[in-house]
Amino acid sequence: MELEGRGAGGVAGGPAAGPGRSPGESALLDGWLQRGVGRGAGGGEAGACRPPVRQDSDSDPDYEALPAGATVTTHMVAGAVAGILEHCVMYPIDCVKTRMQSLQPDPAARYRNVLEALWRIIRTEGLWRPMRGLNVTATGAGPAHALYFACYEKLKKTLSDVIHPGGNSHIANGAAGCVATLLHDAAMNPAEVVKQRMQMYNSPYHRVTDCVRAVWQNEGAGAFYRSYTTQLTMNVPFQAIHFMTYEFLQEHFNPQRRYNPSSHVLSGACAGAVAAAATTPLDVCKTLLNTQESLALHSNITGHITGMASAFRTVYQVGGVTAYFRGVQARVIYQIPSTAIAWSVYEFFKYLITKRQEEWRAGK
Repeated sequence: MELEGRGAGGVAGGPAAGPGRSPGESALLDGWLQRGVGRGAGGGEAGACRPPVRQDSDSDPDYEALPAGATVTTHMVAGAVAGILEHCVMYPIDCVKTRMQSLQPDPAARYRNVLEALWRIIRTEGLWRPMRGLNVTATGAGPAHALYFACYEKLKKTLSDVIHPGGNSHIANGAAGCVATLLHDAAMNPAEVVKQRMQMYNSPYHRVTDCVRAVWQNEGAGAFYRSYTTQLTMNVPFQAIHFMTYEFLQEHFNPQRRYNPSSHVLSGACAGAVAAAATTPLDVCKTLLNTQESLALHSNITGHITGMASAFRTVYQVGGVTAYFRGVQARVIYQIPSTAIAWSVYEFFKYLITKRQEEWRAGK
């Protein structure tokens, strides 16, 4: 065989037609060598038929792609911490948002903006009033966000490999966010019902247990999931917009996908604002279903507002088209820092846990 005995210099210098080789054989050999066939890992080993090894210009591993470090447990722990911190830090604004979405608020609970509302609540109802119901929210947020981020990361990778192998697919990001929402809302919806009833003006409930007991006895267990379909109807498009926007911005601000706090904060804030503004009408309906606001019930002949269609109809009957956008300012103001906190904390803990696991494995 002519290939035998050709050294690295013969390959590098080109496949000159030797004695006994036809022009067709020389052309075939040219094609093989141009495609890298016959090159060794060192760049020209004789007779080697291994394919070329792709060398990335940046040899540092991407922490998001570390197969041994970024485990499901890592995503769940980071997600749980992110969810709890997000809801705890932003809880006073969430209380204001719930009140501003009231369709027929008490005259003492009519607010012009978020800051005025927060100031008046603290001045007239006490310093800790905006925090009532925080404990049940934190309890629900931990497992809800653990499932949420773990499911998202797993599906995002799986679907991206199918739709766009080796790359990032916005369709995969959106679809993964939608499926993750199913698990998140299933865990979080009962806590949302209790939380929002405790946040309303003149709420009769001072303790979580009192609220849970009253809802269970007066309305049944189904009341804790009365808004679930509306919650999904709101959160599925919200999370699709949210994740697609976040991943899109990450491609521009952080194309190497390294731990970059400023890019995570900026991308999370922008993604949250866009998604929040687009889904405010659904959030108003969800609040109505959760709180069963007494004044609004008088305009509904069924006695209880059940289902999204009933909620949409009641909102329109009470306040017209503008009622669908009640609290939009508070919702956007809440969501900007909320998603910024969630993503920055999640990415930080994912990076930290992954790094510690890799160091532990390397030291074994």
